[in-house]
Amino acid sequence: MNQRVVVDPITRIEGHLRIEAAMEGDVIAQAYSSGTMVRGIEIILRGRDPREAWAFAQRICGVCTLVHGIASVRAVEDALDYEIPRNAQLIRNLMIAAQYVHDHVMHFYHLHALDWVDVVSALQADPKATSALAQSVSKYAKSSPGYFADMQNKLKRFVESGQLGIFANAYWGHPGYKLPPEANLMAVAHYLEALEWQRNVAKILTIFGGKNPHPNFLVGGVPSPIDLNSDSAINAKVLAEVQNVISQMREFVDQVYVPDTLAIASFYKDWGSRGEGVGNFLTYGDFPERGINDPASYLIPAGIIMNRDLSTVHEVDLHAKEQIQEYIAHSWYEYQDGKQQGLHPYDGETSFHHTGPTPPYEHLDVENSYSWLKAPRWKGAAMEVGPLARVLMLYARGHPQTKELVDATLRRLEVPVDALFSTLGRTAARTLETKIIGDAMQEWYNRLVANIKAGDTRTFNETSWEPATWPAHAQGAGFMEAPRGALAHWIVIKDSKIDNYQAVVPSTWNAGPRDAQGQPGPYEAALVGHRLHDPKQPLEILRTIHSFDPCIACAVHLTDPSGEELFQVKVT
Repeated sequence: MNQRVVVDPITRIEGHLRIEAAMEGDVIAQAYSSGTMVRGIEIILRGRDPREAWAFAQRICGVCTLVHGIASVRAVEDALDYEIPRNAQLIRNLMIAAQYVHDHVMHFYHLHALDWVDVVSALQADPKATSALAQSVSKYAKSSPGYFADMQNKLKRFVESGQLGIFANAYWGHPGYKLPPEANLMAVAHYLEALEWQRNVAKILTIFGGKNPHPNFLVGGVPSPIDLNSDSAINAKVLAEVQNVISQMREFVDQVYVPDTLAIASFYKDWGSRGEGVGNFLTYGDFPERGINDPASYLIPAGIIMNRDLSTVHEVDLHAKEQIQEYIAHSWYEYQDGKQQGLHPYDGETSFHHTGPTPPYEHLDVENSYSWLKAPRWKGAAMEVGPLARVLMLYARGHPQTKELVDATLRRLEVPVDALFSTLGRTAARTLETKIIGDAMQEWYNRLVANIKAGDTRTFNETSWEPATWPAHAQGAGFMEAPRGALAHWIVIKDSKIDNYQAVVPSTWNAGPRDAQGQPGPYEAALVGHRLHDPKQPLEILRTIHSFDPCIACAVHLTDPSGEELFQVKVT
């Protein structure tokens, strides 16, 4: 067997992901992605009231809480054909968008930047030269020599204590780091700045959802009453606070995140030709203006791009059983009719007839089963989901702002259009998307305020609380574009209770193992051909995998080794 390089866990947050790379010399010949923990929310939801599903589904993940709540209520609304008021749609858009901006900024600085920024090198920087660099790329107010000197002293205290703490998980001094000390200090300062910034951003989810994480939701709308004369509802003071947060979010994105991405990317242009993946891209679409049943009003369009062909967009149908299927040929699961077939989520099974290997083990058994993730496919093809897929879809559909931003970025970096299909392109797409969505937040906020001023304060469709009117059997798909990519929950309702529930999440699409045909998933395909400078410090693997922003807690399914229920949770 060829030498294997193992990175386990490779994630800096949310779940355990193991990557094994089979080497031919110093080049990755094959790669294998394994989710090494198991969940099972789908099993917990069986037999429950569909209107309560969101409260459990949110617990799939501690980071992506809002998105699972949204997908869950949309699934029930789709199954029971409920429309929601316009204000509720705008509030949901603002909440989802706030999650995007928060998530993308935190990912860049706290989960991905350390793959490109040498923190220890920042100790050698000249604060005055760093200030000049920062002012040359942005008008951000915090860019004085004193500011960067203070940040450098804070970093020195980390190092002198002998514990790098939050900066410990990286390969400092690796020759793959190319930034000069001043650029490293600028990025580290903004890393620390983002920690403070994110506290304020979370207020939007708290204002509209009552709390964060795990904000409240409601089938048929949102639990946020609007009454400008009430202190216990959304009033003028609350709306002013929302506007203030939106302004601060956009300022940080425009003056810090976007300039930092471009500045760092300019030193890593060679990564515009590495880490492509499968070349197929999927979006479900999101941010509707006139309701989820009006795809023409979505900011993010739905569709499929095959083989990097931006001239043709294929339609995606979440209800068509021949389109989306999950395979388990190389997963630690069993289907009743065997491991070779694929199942549409309406018919999906989450069965634990055996478990994976017990750590520690040397290598995955890649010829058989090697992951707690399933392998989703669209018409049999592996698909990449996430910011790159969305930006490509917007670009292919001719979205003016996206075309302007993408073309300007390619010119600025002096790289070809093909650089979009890469590790660098994936990271840049996330930044550009944050700008697009941050700007759209202001438009949605303005429309919400206009509606309220016009006397429209409805946020809830009362008919959604009448189970006596429900059909004996109903099914629906609740979809959205989560920060990490296309997310959908499928629900089957029988006699007013959940009969089956399946969630196919972004990291399942991206991090899943090979399918019955031996086709690799996007993570696995994206690593092939990478040349490692040092197999003991596989920085190159981290860069490409982290460019997807893995969140493995969402992608795996909670149970004990024998498949028995661990506990019951009752809602009273």
